Amino acid sequence: MTEYPKEIKFKYSWRKYQQRVLDDLQDHLTDGHLHVIAPPGSGKTVLGLEVAIRLNKPTLILAPTIAIRNQWIQRFCELFLQTAQTPEWISRDIRNPKFMTVVTYQGLHAACNNWRADEEEFENEETDENRNGKSTNLNLDNIVSGLKSQNIKTIVVDEAHHLKNEWWQTLTKVKEQLKPMIVGLTATPPYDVTATEWQRYIDLNGPVDTEISVPELVIEGDLCPHQDYVYFTLPTEQENQSIVDFRQNIEKIFQEIKNDGTIIEAIEQHPIWQNPTDQLDWIYNNLSYYSACLIFLQSNEKEIPEIHLEVIGNKKFKIPELDYEWIETLLDFYLYKEKEHFKTFEEHKKTLENRLRRYGAIERRQISFSHNKRVTGFLTSSISKLNGIKEIVDFEYKKLGKDLRLVILSDYIRKEFYTSSSENNFEHNKIGVIPIFEKLRRENTDNKKIAVLTGSMIIIPLSAYPAFEAKAAHLGITQINSSPIPFDSNYLLISQTEQLKHDIVHLVTQIFQQGEIEILIGTKSLLGEGWDAPAINSLILASFVGSFVLSNQMRGRAIRSQNGNSSKTGNIWHLACIDPTSPTGGDDFDLLKRRFRSFVGVSFKEEPGIENGIGRLNLSENIHHKEETEKNNVKMFSYAGDRESLKQRWKTALETGVTLIEEIKIPFPEEKEYKAVKSMYLNKTIGNLLATLGSGLVAFGLESLQGLGRAARNIKTIQDFYIFLAIFGAIGMAIFGRLTFKTLRLYFTYRDISKDIQQIGDALLNSLIKAGVIKSDSSKLKIETSVDNWGAVYCHLEGGTTFDKSTFINALQEVIAPIDNPRYVIIRKNRFLLFAKQKDYHSVPEILGRNKNLAEYFQNQWERLVGGCDLIFTRTIDGRKLLLKSRVKSLAAQFDEKIEHVNKWR
Repeated sequence: MTEYPKEIKFKYSWRKYQQRVLDDLQDHLTDGHLHVIAPPGSGKTVLGLEVAIRLNKPTLILAPTIAIRNQWIQRFCELFLQTAQTPEWISRDIRNPKFMTVVTYQGLHAACNNWRADEEEFENEETDENRNGKSTNLNLDNIVSGLKSQNIKTIVVDEAHHLKNEWWQTLTKVKEQLKPMIVGLTATPPYDVTATEWQRYIDLNGPVDTEISVPELVIEGDLCPHQDYVYFTLPTEQENQSIVDFRQNIEKIFQEIKNDGTIIEAIEQHPIWQNPTDQLDWIYNNLSYYSACLIFLQSNEKEIPEIHLEVIGNKKFKIPELDYEWIETLLDFYLYKEKEHFKTFEEHKKTLENRLRRYGAIERRQISFSHNKRVTGFLTSSISKLNGIKEIVDFEYKKLGKDLRLVILSDYIRKEFYTSSSENNFEHNKIGVIPIFEKLRRENTDNKKIAVLTGSMIIIPLSAYPAFEAKAAHLGITQINSSPIPFDSNYLLISQTEQLKHDIVHLVTQIFQQGEIEILIGTKSLLGEGWDAPAINSLILASFVGSFVLSNQMRGRAIRSQNGNSSKTGNIWHLACIDPTSPTGGDDFDLLKRRFRSFVGVSFKEEPGIENGIGRLNLSENIHHKEETEKNNVKMFSYAGDRESLKQRWKTALETGVTLIEEIKIPFPEEKEYKAVKSMYLNKTIGNLLATLGSGLVAFGLESLQGLGRAARNIKTIQDFYIFLAIFGAIGMAIFGRLTFKTLRLYFTYRDISKDIQQIGDALLNSLIKAGVIKSDSSKLKIETSVDNWGAVYCHLEGGTTFDKSTFINALQEVIAPIDNPRYVIIRKNRFLLFAKQKDYHSVPEILGRNKNLAEYFQNQWERLVGGCDLIFTRTIDGRKLLLKSRVKSLAAQFDEKIEHVNKWR
């Protein structure tokens, strides 16, 4: 067999956005890759199958899990071949490939290493990737020759971000030898990975060709109106005590180390303190360690000689206070990084290190006073979340009753909380599928129908068994082993037989869809991705392990629309345990905030818009206060209960734009509201100008005025009059005009920042085109900037591919973010009102800084569009010195790390 059967045809019509990809297919494939980003529910699988059919070559499809592998085959047979039988030319075995071979990444990797191919053990993604020893790819040539004998020329990679390091190497080698067309499909690109990992991902999939957005799918009716909600809990008394103890211990050791005479002595003997000018190269390569030493000595009331301020390049520089962050840097230098000059202090270093370990401030040579794995663990897996889950379940059941289809996803099964005795009285001190099931079962006052579905344990309500049996019989499964769970005869434990193994998930899903199960608890690894149950209308993510890619996949379960149920809405519940000792809310909440960057949805702001980030939920500021967490939960329940209003918010928000745009957001750097500050600056400026004149007359005093009057009488010519006015004005400005000047400058700064970003964006775009990084037709590209009501400046690239837009945004972020360690720095020189010099410092993006000619081209564009500037190469001593100065003085430093990527519907 060398091509797909002629009669193959997709049985439905294509959705608009699918048709868009297919229409442009030939253009996308010119580089040998098609790379599509599309959310769960957008029909990526059928799109991938259609592309494979159009390429019409033997095909290898790689999927992240067995469930998804099986789904590819089921969809192909049902929607293209329109048969229930899998044809013999489709293989699930990489060792025995056929015209179409569908396997998991794990299966391919295992086969290439000649490991036993038991893919079934991969239910939990925390399985150690090297469980079978080091990857050697000893059998890779045999696998490749098998694929070559089938003439495999198309490889479809589904959700390739799942690949662990070893698997990447295997797949890359297979790709190199087969030289196939690659069809890359993903719901969530791994934006949170390092630059190297991102490059590796792009090398496999090719640049992003097209992105289908969530709002597009809601407009088309493929996704339902949905919303994310956060339920906050507080640690249990015991957990809280452990956190408080840790914080107190850390503060105690901080105070001890703060005045440690031995460390003071060690630093004072170090050459960077004694002869900084001889150590410039080291200092400029290790700025943070040098700074930490100065800050530490200053906090111990040691006078910092002027020579050090000269090294910093700013004699007026105010040395910061010693805090946890700086002491961490100092200790890292003292204990680990400096090998030579602290040799005489080995004994002290060892004692100090052991003390820090005992206090929980060191883990794997990582020193941390603010963050601690144990504290993070108390929060992420806090048992208080069990009560939170119970509250949400009761709330949703009260609202929807028998129509509730709620799924709860957790990381682990926790079988140790299941028992064979007639009572289950285990106290729950861990979160997992069985503890959640037990919590809900024990307190099930409304007789809710609760079930468990994992790869190794299935529990269904007794009342659902007849429906389960009927569905199984329909599939020809006659033998089912089931038994009541020992401690509650209202539930049945289903044993997996060989017959049931491949269909059990499908069967339980079907009886859930029809309402025999109302609440389904499972593991994220089995149900988190690829699993499909459109009836879900509520989802609780009780998962704290895994990347934001996976949490977005899990959300995808609840946001699909359901045929025949046009009024469906989806509520997605996230749990966060707040650390009362942390003003930001603690590590669990921080993790949630990071995850929310990849969730696009409708906002709770006055005028509903569609954007990403946790800001759209309008949460309270002081979330670590108990009353604020309770207030937020009340607010979340009030929103979640009004599903009609949710539909309306989506409708209104969708009307505000036409496409989802990735842009840079630079927040207004004042705590006061932007409009108030801006008008205050303007009013003050005008006020000060008038006050300068008025107050000037009064403050000169009567005598001075009489003196000026006498001088005025001596005015004989027009020239004398001008001189008189100039002197009078100069004295007034000298005394009263400083404030005027300051406020005027602030007003101009805020007025012009968006104009600046526009021109910087233009200069950058021209340079990226010159570098050949952005290849789209330049006449179709345009930089757009805007300022919102809160003074935040937005900037994005209009036109071009998704890849172009991402490249531009990443490069722009480098230019305007606080300077780190670029090869080239641009010193921007402006004049304010023709006489006040202004300087600012910007990184040249790495993509341009690699090449001197490109960096110079960027400088030329900057001078042409933005204004005067100097280009400095930072890899010389003088360059390093300037780099340090620019880090200290960069205007962007005031924005701290608040500059962010946002996705907005515009």
